[in-house]
Amino acid sequence: MNWTQVEGNWNQMKGKVKEKWGKLTDDDMAVLDGKRDQIAGKLQERYGYAKEQVQKEMDEFCKSCDLN
Repeated sequence: MNWTQVEGNWNQMKGKVKEKWGKLTDDDMAVLDGKRDQIAGKLQERYGYAKEQVQKEMDEFCKSCDLN
């Protein structure tokens, strides 16, 4: 799965995203709407991650997701 698929299936993916990154609030999830760059920024803000770490975690998240 790639991020375009995550964004396209955002309603189904919100739970998995919150499970992975629990510091994201329900309000964050509503506003972010699956947009990778906005989620990356919010992860940097909430977790103090460097940009490279955010990209790595998001790529790993995509690889671990399966909609089936």
